Amino acid sequence: MHGVSDGHRDGSLVASVYRWVVGRPLRAAEVTSEQITPVQGLSALSLDALTSVAYGPEAILVVLAFAGSAALGLVLPITIGIVALLVILVISYRQLIDAYPEGGGAYAVSRANLGARVSLLAAAALTVDYTLTVAVSIAAGVGALTSAFPALSGATLPICLAILVVITALNLRGLADSARAFLLPTLVFIVGLLAIIATGLVHPLGSTATHLDRSLVLAHPTETIGGVLVLKAFAAGLTSLTGVEAIANGVPLFRPPRVQRAKQTELLLGVILAAMLLGLAVLASRYHVGPTANETVLSQIMTLSVGRSWAYYIVSLTVTIVLALAANTSFGGLPILASLLARDHYLPHLFGLRDDRQVFSYGILTLAVLAAALLIAVNGNTNRLIPLFAVGVFTAFTLSQSGLVVHWWRTRPRGWERRATINAVGATATAVATMVLLITKFTEGAWVVAIAIPSFIFLFTRIHRYYDRVSRVLALDQVPSPPRKRHTKVVVPVINISRLTEHAISEAISISDEVYAVHIALESGDQPSADSDEEIMALWKRWNPGVPLRVLHTEYASIADPIVAFIDELHRRSPCQIVLLIPVAIPDRARYTLLHNHLDLVLGHALRYRDDVIVARVPFRIPTDEDGPAAGHGDATR
Repeated sequence: MHGVSDGHRDGSLVASVYRWVVGRPLRAAEVTSEQITPVQGLSALSLDALTSVAYGPEAILVVLAFAGSAALGLVLPITIGIVALLVILVISYRQLIDAYPEGGGAYAVSRANLGARVSLLAAAALTVDYTLTVAVSIAAGVGALTSAFPALSGATLPICLAILVVITALNLRGLADSARAFLLPTLVFIVGLLAIIATGLVHPLGSTATHLDRSLVLAHPTETIGGVLVLKAFAAGLTSLTGVEAIANGVPLFRPPRVQRAKQTELLLGVILAAMLLGLAVLASRYHVGPTANETVLSQIMTLSVGRSWAYYIVSLTVTIVLALAANTSFGGLPILASLLARDHYLPHLFGLRDDRQVFSYGILTLAVLAAALLIAVNGNTNRLIPLFAVGVFTAFTLSQSGLVVHWWRTRPRGWERRATINAVGATATAVATMVLLITKFTEGAWVVAIAIPSFIFLFTRIHRYYDRVSRVLALDQVPSPPRKRHTKVVVPVINISRLTEHAISEAISISDEVYAVHIALESGDQPSADSDEEIMALWKRWNPGVPLRVLHTEYASIADPIVAFIDELHRRSPCQIVLLIPVAIPDRARYTLLHNHLDLVLGHALRYRDDVIVARVPFRIPTDEDGPAAGHGDATR
């Protein structure tokens, strides 16, 4: 005969669908199969950075366009500066992976070297950045899709949310599943775009640049070419570096040896991203490409390199796909970060729990909810999200590198001066970039980030304060006093006399010798109940279970109030432990659950804040038709 849990598993449609979506439970020994390789790390943790070539170079050119066409030539030296910073960041994060292989990135290094308060700033900044990454990536991908197919523009938000649901479901199955699913489009994107760049550099197959529409390049510049303009363009292009930190945050996701594989992925990311950025900058400068209202800079460069050929359309379609899939980077990083925060008592401990698939499902679902709320708030509009982007991640960059400077100074391994110098230069550069980003984009929407980060810090602090208080009250670090045996009284609510009642009374007398059965009688002169006091008392006397039955009269419809009053009466008679044992029928199919009265929910709600009553359920399984009638206590409780 099937047990209760089997009935639920077989009968619950929701549970069946969920299991079909996320897959079967994994044993601890199988977790290695869900960990990723360096190549899979590109699709799982690096798409955010790699796909930034679709909007990073364009962001530089949009700023330079305000100074006229003569300023567009600065795209190459500015990109060289960004790539130099990328090199520093890659070296820095490879060092961070060595020093903190448990993951957590900027949070871990800040907590170890800069103190708990500074680490909360890093955690809050990363939380904001990860949420924005999901929203921006999906919105950008859908934006590219609706540009190619304008008829879909009215469904932008539903498409965004649908993509979010798919990515969430894949990550609930495990990061390896999402990495494998996204690997093919990632490789097509990387190989295809590098091939197009190489073709454009060696022997372009497209048309000349003379026919390009430069509608966004001002004929009468509103800004002069100078340090401020260059700094703004540099800050705008820094969006190309978002996502570089994700690999260091997700080291535990890699197969052993984790540190070596994570460092290989970080190096692969740095080399590929640098090649793409420099190649696109050279081509943009060579072809005098500028921003237009109708075509992206990346599309212009690809057109000039290979024309509107099959290669152009394949890579364009792949760019659209990987832009949306770049949200996967956050799903690899935030759950790990949330688990570390939970370990340190800054987030609810459930964020540190793995589910049947060995993933941090609460972190994944929370990220999905936050990203969905953000997408709904901006109606899937990428332009409303971009000004908020990059501030959080560059704050984390600065803190992680500053923390590494302190780490090298404290540990002083061989060559620590060189390492500390690299990190100090990087920390200074990213700190300046953070300030420029915040100042130049503050009125455009970055003020939201300036509010969100302190709000998260406040939340983390309040949660930690609560856990500290609970730790003191529970004396978690002390040996407790010897346990004390207390006299127990058991109260059993009785609706009618049945096998369910028999089952509950049997359990009650197994717990205590002092058991009270209580029946609620509603006093109503209009229509007396079929189970009157006399009838149920007569049946109880005939049954004679050895337990007294107390009939509680009430003029109100509430069943809970008379029982709570009876429990209070027992407490007044003598201090004791009271167990409220509620009989509950468990149907063989989940769809029948609504057909039963949920006395346990009503009483549980009424007593949810009482610490002097133990509320417990006594389940009695309703067998299937094939099983026949229930055959006793053993069958019911198995």
